[in-house]
Amino acid sequence: MEWPMQVTVWEVGPRDGLQNEAAFLATEDKIAWIHMLADAGVSHLEVSSFVSPRWIPQLADADEVCAHLPRDRGIVYAALVPNLQGLERARQAALDVAAIFLSASETHSQRNINKGVAPALAQYRALTETAVAGGMRVRAYISTVFGCPYEGEVDVDTVRRIALTLLEAGVYEVSLGDTIGVATPRSTEAVLSSLLRDIRPAQLALHMHDTRGAALANLVVGLQHGIAVMDSSLGGLGGCPYAPGAAGNVATDDLVRMLHGCSVVTGIDEGLLAKAGAFVAERLHTTLASKMSRVYAGGAGS
Repeated sequence: MEWPMQVTVWEVGPRDGLQNEAAFLATEDKIAWIHMLADAGVSHLEVSSFVSPRWIPQLADADEVCAHLPRDRGIVYAALVPNLQGLERARQAALDVAAIFLSASETHSQRNINKGVAPALAQYRALTETAVAGGMRVRAYISTVFGCPYEGEVDVDTVRRIALTLLEAGVYEVSLGDTIGVATPRSTEAVLSSLLRDIRPAQLALHMHDTRGAALANLVVGLQHGIAVMDSSLGGLGGCPYAPGAAGNVATDDLVRMLHGCSVVTGIDEGLLAKAGAFVAERLHTTLASKMSRVYAGGAGS
C-alpha cells in the first residue's frame, strides 16, 4: 500500500504525557502549553481526563483547562472519559471527542480499571452508544495490544474482537496501544495484517510507546499499511502507572521530523513545536526524552 500523503498527529501530552509525571503542572501553564501547541499547528489534542482526582491528581483541573481552550483554530479536542459521569462532563466542556480506554489483557484491565475485559467492553459499548446518540464522537484506546506487563504475549484475535465490537457500537476510530513498548516492526506487521482483514485503515490509529527505542520503526510499518493517524506526546512525556518500567509515548517532535523528512504532511511547524517543548520542560523541571529537543537545545535547529 502507498504511504499516506498526510498524517494526523494526535497530541496526547496534556493527558497521557502529564498523568504519569510526579510534578503537577500548574493549570495556567497547562493552558499556556495547549495554546502553544495550537500555535504550532497541532490539529488534534487530547487535553485531559475526566476521572476522579484520587486516581490521577495531575489532571484534577480538567474542567478549568477545558474552559480555556483556544476555540477559534478548528482543533479537534478530546478527553478521556471513564464512565457516563465523565461523558456528561465532556459534553458540558463542549469537547469534540470522548476517548475511552480498555485493555486487551485481563490482568492489566483489572489493575488499570478494576474490572475484567468483558465487563469493561460491555460498559464502554453502552457508553459509546449513549455518546453517539447525543451527537458526540468516540475514540477508543485498546492498550496492551502488543504485549502485557503481567501476561506477556496478547492474542491478536482478542484485539480484533474488541476492536470490531467497539466499531459496531459506534466508535469512529480505534487506537492500538503498545503500552509497554515491546512491539517490533515484525509484530506490528502481524497485528495490522490481521486486523486489516476486517477493518479499514481509516478506522485505526497507532499509539506506540518508546520503551525499547522501536516506536518510530513500528510507525513506519503503520505507514506502509496505510495508517494515517498516530498518537504522540511532545518530548516523549508519559508512561503508564500500571505498566512498571514503561517509557513515555513516542515523541511528537521526533515523529513530525521523521514524517516531514519522508515528505508526509502534518501541518505542524517544527520550530514552534520545539518552543512548546522547551516551555513544558522548564515548567516541569525536567529534560525531555526526544531527540529533536536535544537538537534544538544544541542550537542545530531543524
